[in-house]
Amino acid sequence: MHNNDNTWNARYEYTAVAMLALGFGLVGLDRFIILPLFPVMMSELQLDYQDLGNISAVLAIAWGISSIFMGRLSDRIGRRKVLIPAVLLFSLLAGLSGLANGVAALLLIRAVMGVSEGAFTPTAIAATAESSQPSRRGLNIGIQQAFFPILGLGLAPILATQLLLVLPSWRWVFVVVSLPGFLLAWWMYRSLRETRVAAAPAQAQEPEQGRWLDALRYRNVPLNILGMFCMLTSLFVLSVMMPNYLTDYLHLGVQQMGFVMSAIGLGGFVGQLVLPGLSDRLGRKPVVLGSFAATGACIWLLMHTGAEPLVLFALLFLTTFFNFSMICMTVGPLTGESVPLPLVSTATGLVVGIGEVFGGGVAPALAGYIAQHHGIQYTLYLALGGVALGLLVACLLRETAPLRRGLPAGQGGEVA
Repeated sequence: MHNNDNTWNARYEYTAVAMLALGFGLVGLDRFIILPLFPVMMSELQLDYQDLGNISAVLAIAWGISSIFMGRLSDRIGRRKVLIPAVLLFSLLAGLSGLANGVAALLLIRAVMGVSEGAFTPTAIAATAESSQPSRRGLNIGIQQAFFPILGLGLAPILATQLLLVLPSWRWVFVVVSLPGFLLAWWMYRSLRETRVAAAPAQAQEPEQGRWLDALRYRNVPLNILGMFCMLTSLFVLSVMMPNYLTDYLHLGVQQMGFVMSAIGLGGFVGQLVLPGLSDRLGRKPVVLGSFAATGACIWLLMHTGAEPLVLFALLFLTTFFNFSMICMTVGPLTGESVPLPLVSTATGLVVGIGEVFGGGVAPALAGYIAQHHGIQYTLYLALGGVALGLLVACLLRETAPLRRGLPAGQGGEVA
């Protein structure tokens, strides 16, 4: 089913978006469910804070590298052959996390999980774009991406702590959260269609080694890579450092901190439902520029807000409302509409992968150094600096929204 079909199966479009959205939500749930379980796991497995940081970093780096290679692979062999095995593998590894008996086992399990989740991410974004009418592409990718924060950063802390009350051990929590993935893989096997668009003969004859370079020749792709690094720097620095900033620097209670931190998942969820769809009408570039400016303003206000939980919640909600929306539009329509259809997943993999390695791996480590040697309050300047640089990068983007470029509703949006 391609975007130039004379007839469009809207029912399948909605089904595909639902499957891919649930899949990305489970990616978030399986990735972040370990965070609220850390305090219970630490004493039994004799972990320290350095181990916890390494466990998080190894998944992010494996995710990023995998996104680069597996996005390209799905352009060659098809979406189904990557998506369904990826769901099965990361669900299995989520369950196996409960069998870990030390830091080495956790590092290995989480690294392989990062590979499978990195394979799913760019491929699912490409499949969502290919299953969507161009006039609904931003909206659908927004819905698909929105399930990641709401399940991974919103539901996971509540689910983990509640399951601990009824299950005999934290190990069983991993088993329980892995089960929906196997059901989803079966549903995708039964219902998900292949959407990959084959390369034209001239493209097919090009050397395989040129595929990544082919994607990088499109102006928005290297700009989106740099922009993604800026967005993820802001997101991960806030996500990693904000709990200790609230408790150690602002001296909030643990329950108050938990309330404020829930704004990350909620803000990201709502933002991705609203702004990417709005960009279908207003254009990608204006919405991204406005989101960068709004994110920067919210972080600045966060830096100057004291121990006021309601105000902090509102500002953190707005920060991720705009930040997650930028991420969604960058890895989705701004990249997918900037390259020919056969290169969509390759280009998306580059944007997701390089951004994840540096924004998800290097930036939090740098923030940790700043916090350790200069004070945790100064880590917010790193988040703000990422947003400021991202705003400059976004000024150089080319518009890709079909309606803004005057393309017919059923036509794709490739930009050379």
